[in-house]
Amino acid sequence: MDRSQLRYAQASDGVSVAYWTYGEGPLLVEGPLIPFSHIEAEWQNPHVRRWYERMGDVVTLVRYDGRGTGLSARGADDISLEGHVKDLEAVVGQFGEEPVALLGVFHGGPAAVLYAARNPERVSHLLLWCTYARGSDYWKADQSEGLRALRQTDYQLFLRTGAHELIGWADDGQSDAFAEVMREAVEPEQADELLASTRGWDVSSALSQVVAPTLVVHRRNLDWIGIGLSRDLASAISGAQLTQIDGNSPLPAAGPIDVAAETVTRFLGLEASPSNDAGKGTVRVVLFTDLVGHTQMMDKLGDELGRQILREHEQISRGVIAEFRGTEVKSLGDGFMASFESVSNAIEASTTLQRRIEARNSTQQADGYPLAVRAGINAGEPVEEDGDLFGAAVILASRIAGEATGGQILVSNAVRELVAGKKFSFTQGAHFVPKGFSEEVQTWEVRWQPDQT
Repeated sequence: MDRSQLRYAQASDGVSVAYWTYGEGPLLVEGPLIPFSHIEAEWQNPHVRRWYERMGDVVTLVRYDGRGTGLSARGADDISLEGHVKDLEAVVGQFGEEPVALLGVFHGGPAAVLYAARNPERVSHLLLWCTYARGSDYWKADQSEGLRALRQTDYQLFLRTGAHELIGWADDGQSDAFAEVMREAVEPEQADELLASTRGWDVSSALSQVVAPTLVVHRRNLDWIGIGLSRDLASAISGAQLTQIDGNSPLPAAGPIDVAAETVTRFLGLEASPSNDAGKGTVRVVLFTDLVGHTQMMDKLGDELGRQILREHEQISRGVIAEFRGTEVKSLGDGFMASFESVSNAIEASTTLQRRIEARNSTQQADGYPLAVRAGINAGEPVEEDGDLFGAAVILASRIAGEATGGQILVSNAVRELVAGKKFSFTQGAHFVPKGFSEEVQTWEVRWQPDQT
């Protein structure tokens, strides 16, 4: 998502609401995960982005940040349920008179219900995803109160625990990445205020006024939001359907997204998109980085200190990838695989990474351990499946990275030709026949200089 795709709507009380649109087809407005919504940081997360891209194949997806979170106005005075309805009104109002489908997720469900009840002519379909009619019913769960106590005593631990237990990211890397989205989304005090507000939310009297076709979705293994809350919703909305699907997350983007996507598209009467993008011809720029001498470092320093230094490398690398609008495909233990839509951004990211590693090394104490990172870049049309990339273009990027030395950035000839005439400078690198390939490859080294400041 380019920043130019970001738009702002103004709620009736003057609050600025950030939103973006993606894809083609009927309009589907997906509400925020209150209070941890950040539409830009979510797009940079490869797992969440996969959900958005999947839905964008069949609908025009609209995502917005609720007041007080993400790129929307922080510190809004009115964070009540009515305030959140105003946000939704403002976003839907950007699309003329065309009816839209609404997807109300978790704490975002009550606002979707109220909007649908009050504006029947504007809502074609209503999807209520792992949500409730009365906030007081949700807050009866032991897990909800336990996480509330943790949030008020150790916010950083709450973010990590919440991403794993509350949102349901099972993989440590996915959980840590989403905890970072949560951290960027909202200030701790505002998170407390927003969540406290949900306790008094009650849309039970509006359920009978909903006339749009309605689907209530409940995750089968989501223990802390009881199925009874979903049954109450479905039974009180005329003609509503209730379905249970696999997973333990209140977020459609977490867990088995194929099942989630098929559930949504089937209800909307659309054809579900395939589970991979093979054949779409999408060009991606693939970057591999590798921390040179990682094994020797761990052997010399021991697990505790070695892991501490490795975390420094991870923090620097992730920051640079996000800064240049790359997508972290996966962590490789001592390196990263990332993809970019822009060749220039991939090269800028790799040179910036080298400069920041160099700057980090220059500030270490005499007994510190210097880091050395090598990088390889290739461009091509990989196959994408479940947030990962496969194919010859990816393999070649990895092989090129393997030919580099510490502090070196090597790129394929295709990458060099794509930025011909731009500000980058190259010197000829090695010729080699990559393992698994039959033809020799010419590499080029990106010339870069340490920061002079």
